[in-house]
Amino acid sequence: MSDNGHQQNEHENVPSRQRRRFEGISSRTYEHPADRSALVALRKLSGFDTVFKALSGLLPERSLRLLFLSDSVRVSDAQFAHLNTMLRDACHILDLEKVPPMYVAQDPQPNAMCIGLDEPIIVVTTGLVELLDEEEMRAVVGHEVGHALSGHAVYRTILLFLTNLALRVAWIPLGNIAIMAIVTALREWFRKSELSADRAGLLVGQDLKASMRGLMKLAGGNHLHEMNVDAFLEQAEEYEAGGDLRDSVLKILNTLPRTHPFTTVRAAELKKWAESRDYQRIMDGHYPRRTEDKETSVSDSFRQSAASYATDVKNSKDPLMKLVSDIAGGAGDLGGRVRRGFGGFAGGTPKDQTAPNDQTTPEDRTSPKDQPPRDSTPEDDD
Repeated sequence: MSDNGHQQNEHENVPSRQRRRFEGISSRTYEHPADRSALVALRKLSGFDTVFKALSGLLPERSLRLLFLSDSVRVSDAQFAHLNTMLRDACHILDLEKVPPMYVAQDPQPNAMCIGLDEPIIVVTTGLVELLDEEEMRAVVGHEVGHALSGHAVYRTILLFLTNLALRVAWIPLGNIAIMAIVTALREWFRKSELSADRAGLLVGQDLKASMRGLMKLAGGNHLHEMNVDAFLEQAEEYEAGGDLRDSVLKILNTLPRTHPFTTVRAAELKKWAESRDYQRIMDGHYPRRTEDKETSVSDSFRQSAASYATDVKNSKDPLMKLVSDIAGGAGDLGGRVRRGFGGFAGGTPKDQTAPNDQTTPEDRTSPKDQPPRDSTPEDDD
C-alpha cells in the first residue's frame, strides 16, 4: 500500500491538524510488558491462531456481522462521516492497511469494542458518540484500532475457549481452583491489554489532554465543566496509596472480577507512559517494526514482563505492595508492620520486646501510649 494512494483514496477529509504517522509500526511498541509477553508467546505457536480463526469464523463471526449489518448503522462516507474519517486516519497513523468495518449501535451505555477473529469489527455505542467530543472520540477509535493491530480479539477468544474447556472438567478434584487460576490470569491479561490499547489511542490522537478528558467522562459523565483532570488524577494517587492493608485486600477483591482497570488507574497509567522516555522515542520515530516481530524472543519478553511487575511493586505506594517489597528486601520487624498496616486489627504487644532482665511488671510495660491503636467499632473488625 503506497502512502500517497492511501491518502488520496481514503483521506479526502483531512484531519483538523497534522499528526505523526508510524509507518510499519509493530504493536509491541505500545503494548504493556505483561500484554506483550503473552502475545509474543502466542504468536510463536505457528498455525494455532490460523486454525482457530478458521474454525470459529464458520458461524459465530458470520452471525455477528449479520447482526450488526441488520440492526446497527455502518460507518461510511454517507453515515457518521466524521467517525469514518477518524477511523481511516487512525488506520493510516498506525499503518493498518485494511480498515476494519465500524458500526454504531443504539445503546445509551457508553462503550466501544473490537470483536471478530477473521476480520475485526469495531462497534461504538450511541451513548459514547454523544458523550465525547471529536478529539476524545479520536482517542477511542485509536484504542480500538490498537486492539485490532495487536490481534487482541484473536488471542482473547483463544483464551476464552481454553477457559470454557477447563469448565468442562470442573468435576475433577481441585478443578475449581485450577479454573479460578486460569480465569484470574485471563482477566489480568485483559486489564493489561486495555492499558496497551489506551497507549495506541494516544499515539493516534496525539493529544494527552483529550485522552484524559475521555477517561474522565467515562467515570463522571458529560459534566466536564464540573470536573478537573488534576483532581481526577489525585483520586488515582489516593486510591493507590490510601488506607491500610485491609484496603489493599479489598482493592484486589474489587479488581479480580473486572476485565478493565478502574478509570482513574487507566488515566494515571496513561499519563505516566506519556511522560516516559519510551513515548518520546516513539514520537521521534524510534520504535519496533513489524518486520522484526518474528525475531522477538519469548524469554526476553517474559523477562521484561517480570521486570515491569517488580518495578511496579517496588515503586507502589499501596500498603500491601510496600509490605511485599519489604519482605523481598529482607526488612525487619515485619510483624509490627503488618499490625500497623491493619490499623490495630491485630492488637496486642509482642512478648519479646522486653529484655530478660527487665523487672517491671506487665502492667507497667503496657501503657496505653505504647499499644497499637484499636478500632472502636466492631464493624471495622469484619
